Amino acid sequence: MSNSLFRKKSLDKIVQDAKDGLADGHGGGLNKVLNVKDLTFMGIAAIVGAGIFSTIGTASFDGGPGISLLFVLTAVTCGFSALCYAEFASRVPIAGSAYTYAYVSFGEIVAWIIGWALILEYAIGNIVVAISWSSYFNNLLVGFHIHLLAG
Repeated sequence: MSNSLFRKKSLDKIVQDAKDGLADGHGGGLNKVLNVKDLTFMGIAAIVGAGIFSTIGTASFDGGPGISLLFVLTAVTCGFSALCYAEFASRVPIAGSAYTYAYVSFGEIVAWIIGWALILEYAIGNIVVAISWSSYFNNLLVGFHIHLLAG
């Protein structure tokens, strides 16, 4: 391998490293135990948990009836994204998500950027869900407080 920021590992080298137990640096590997149904439900749970509960009220109020078209466009976009990941997974048959796919396709620097983008995406997504649920919990406590004062 060269010292270039755009160096790539070949697919054969990545698969061989995974077979030798060198993929994660300490000899262990990930077993494929999830099936299509499991992955589908995990994806739906992530989308419904973050999207519906945290944004539907504000989006409906601000967007009006156009929000239904937005949900249809978002569903189509998620479908295309799923097809892209299915293609990646069939071409690079080891664990590693978008980082590994980018490393094979575009090189190390692009894979590094994508890896950090994924970390930020997961962190921001969790923050949005936490803010949403804390708002719901706060409204619940206000409701109990009003109920106790009235009773």
